[in-house]
Amino acid sequence: MKDPERTRSIILKAAFQVVHRKGFKAASLSDILACTELTKGALYHHFPNKGALGLALLDAIENVIIKRWIEPLRGCADPLGCLMDVTRGAIEGLTPEDVELGCPLNNLAQEMSSLDESFRLKVAAIYETWRAGIAGALAEGQKKGLVRTGIDPDGAALYYIAALSGCRGLAKNARSSAILRSCLEGISLYLEALRA
Repeated sequence: MKDPERTRSIILKAAFQVVHRKGFKAASLSDILACTELTKGALYHHFPNKGALGLALLDAIENVIIKRWIEPLRGCADPLGCLMDVTRGAIEGLTPEDVELGCPLNNLAQEMSSLDESFRLKVAAIYETWRAGIAGALAEGQKKGLVRTGIDPDGAALYYIAALSGCRGLAKNARSSAILRSCLEGISLYLEALRA
């Protein structure tokens, strides 16, 4: 029996794996199909071209960011503590392969932003969603007296994301989990400095 949602999910999962390892430009549709038991027809039924598949892949990455980084902060009693817990969980949960391959969103931003405007705009929107989610949690923390009132939640969220993205890039280049552990300490100090 046909299951279009399952087929689409299989294609996206395979695309994620291939693109994360090779990069978007180097990943071919044949490479992606080789990771599935699907036909070209099935792929083209869901994605008319590689660009459409890439944008759908970005949608999937955005969903992961929302679930992993933003939803845990909603209604959190201590936003700084929750953000640190999320950060620690994400970094400690990385496998050596994850460290080697780097952040999927940052990789696509670096590779595609100067080459494809639709990619650039979608990546920018994802970063904005992430920033707004963290900034909203920090602003709520200010209202509760948990986060210093003198800080700008938007700027603090932007700095946090930039620091985390940079750490993932440095760790990828060095293939070093130790760099991520060191960054985790730095991020922890930064977040603690935001406390009221």
